[in-house]
This record gives sequence, C-alpha cells and structure tokens, in this order.
Amino acid sequence: MEFLLGNAEPINQEVEELSKVLIARFGLSPRKKDGNAQLHKTLLQLYERKKEANREKKPELAVLPVEEMALYAGIKRQTMYDYLRRWLDLQILKKTSFVSGGKVVMGYELNGNNLEGAFRKAESTLKGHLEASFRIIEQLQNEIKKEKLRSSGPTQEENSSQ
Repeated sequence: MEFLLGNAEPINQEVEELSKVLIARFGLSPRKKDGNAQLHKTLLQLYERKKEANREKKPELAVLPVEEMALYAGIKRQTMYDYLRRWLDLQILKKTSFVSGGKVVMGYELNGNNLEGAFRKAESTLKGHLEASFRIIEQLQNEIKKEKLRSSGPTQEENSSQ
C-alpha cells in the first residue's frame, strides 16, 4: 500500500474545483504527467448515486460498475482498475454486487452514507498506517539503544582477563 497525499488548495468554491482538490489531497489523481483521467467526475457520480440510493431506500442504486466509472473519468476500463486499487486501499469505496434483470452486476459504491463518511474511512486507514509506523520508530530507537549499549560495554575478552 502506497500513499502519496497531495497538497492542493481550492481556487474557488465550485463543486468541480473542490472535488478535484479532494482527489489530489488523498493521492487519487493520475500520477503520470500526461494522465488525463477525470476521477473527480467519477467521485461526483458515486456521491449522486449514493444520495439517490439513500433517498429511494434502494441500495443497489449506489453501485457503479467499473465500465461506467471509466466512462465518467474518460479512460479505459483497464486503466480504471489501476486507479481503483488506491480507492480501495484507502477504503473510500467498497466492492459490491446486486441482482439486476436476473443477472449479477458487480460494481463499487462509496464506503459510507455520504462523501464525508467514505473519506472518514480513509482517515482511519491513514491513522492506522501512521500508528504502525510509529511502533516501528519505537522499535528502531530501542534497537539503536541496545546496539550502543552492546558496543560501549566491556567485551567478553575484557571480562575474562580481569
């Protein structure tokens, strides 16, 4: 799991601008310089679907198949799968399936009742990662102390000659 958080600030308060900034700040933007995926449009569609599903009390309305996600982002389906990995790692989206017209449809939906709920999941994921990192830092400090004590203490040869 790799997190590359961005440091972006909105220029104005328009929905498109705010959604682009959110995508950038959580490291969900295309990483290639020439990447043209408009993932903010996919995010906005996921949110609209979730709102409608909650309003209509039909959870299947919140689900967006990968093919449709790719269409909103203006990219190919396979490329969308590549981007999807980061969304899933942060737990912003969850994979789900539903039955429609007698067949099973697989897709993804926001992992919360709204955008804030979904991004709170990302917050917990990032906090968990940071906490694990700080445990490693503590281990490292302890090992450094132990090494210094071993190297500065008397050696076995010195102890046996005394």
